[in-house]
Amino acid sequence: MKLSRNVILSLEILTAHKLRTVLSMIGIVVGVGAVILMVSAGRGAEKQILDRIQDMGTNLVIVSAGRTFIIAGRQRQMDTVRTLLVTDAQAIAKECSSVALTTPAVSKKLPLRWEDQDAITNVVGMRAEGLQVRNFSIAAGRAFDAEESRAAKRVAIVGPTAAVNLFGATDPVGQQIRINKVPFEVIGVTVTKGMDVNGLDQDDLIIVPLETAMRRLLNLDYVHTVYAQALSSTAMGKAEQEIAELLRQRHRLDDKPDDFTIQNQATLLATERETTGSMTLLIGSVAGISLLVGGVGILAVMLMSVRERTEEIGLRRALGALRRDIRNQFLFESGLLAGMGGLVGVTSGVGTAIAVSALGYWPMVISWPAAAVAFAFSVAVGMFFGLYPAVRAARLEPIESLRAE
Repeated sequence: MKLSRNVILSLEILTAHKLRTVLSMIGIVVGVGAVILMVSAGRGAEKQILDRIQDMGTNLVIVSAGRTFIIAGRQRQMDTVRTLLVTDAQAIAKECSSVALTTPAVSKKLPLRWEDQDAITNVVGMRAEGLQVRNFSIAAGRAFDAEESRAAKRVAIVGPTAAVNLFGATDPVGQQIRINKVPFEVIGVTVTKGMDVNGLDQDDLIIVPLETAMRRLLNLDYVHTVYAQALSSTAMGKAEQEIAELLRQRHRLDDKPDDFTIQNQATLLATERETTGSMTLLIGSVAGISLLVGGVGILAVMLMSVRERTEEIGLRRALGALRRDIRNQFLFESGLLAGMGGLVGVTSGVGTAIAVSALGYWPMVISWPAAAVAFAFSVAVGMFFGLYPAVRAARLEPIESLRAE
């Protein structure tokens, strides 16, 4: 039988029982739509996490004083270590061939005051080049320069969240604030960066020159962190190795364990991508179970169709139709039924993902390969569950079929 005739006959049969056709398609529609929606949500979460890591800096290697551990999903430092120095950052920049820039940094939550408004936020001390290393851009005002940093000027750059918490609707630039009772002039506001991978708000901070923070705010002779920018993304692994060897030598550790922790941005990216990819696959697989439920619905519908069309099958066999013609007809019907359900599922899944993303409920990244696989799988499921009814129909004897009521 020609394909065109198969299509016409299958559509006539399916449209003759509209309610039954729609009900049998629901499982496929829900399954395909759920797969697309879940995979899109997983891909969106992955993109959001990767963007947060990249917002931390470009080709970034982070050296933290002491040993840090991941507790409750966040990086924690277990003790205070005073061995990481400004001179270590300078040595890294000078002696590590894979490192382009470094900036030492200190940070601590401190009380702020502007007029009668009080707040507590994270105050970060770093040098002028640290803004470049950490990918901080200025939205309003200006950044401090190297001369202001060396002179320990009392100037500050505020993040958007800290600006709203302290100044409300007032323009922060040019305002005089007190950080831990020390007066500072606000000279700039950073561009919004959002949350980091530890769930901390990167905009709830105030950046001041490193020397100012160390001498006038915290009274420290050591630093908490050294941020190093590798020459390229491919050089980050080598940069990490060079930094580790240099610091062990400078700190005279010999057989002692490291008194620092190094995080490679490339490693963070790979780890997060692997984690989110696994979760996306798991969620998509769970959603795909509903496709199997839809396949069972198609099985039931096709068995009913075989029973109702026994006389038709006998007549077609008597007129010369071969067993394979009957089998192929029923297989085609089940595949067409699943294909229509898959097409509706793809449309509804993509539409829902776009709507959810547009309304801002959750970031969605539509995966067209996943949509194509879900559609193809839905057709395959329909053909698989339609195989038994098709074979059963093909095995009916013409005489017995014509005698059936």
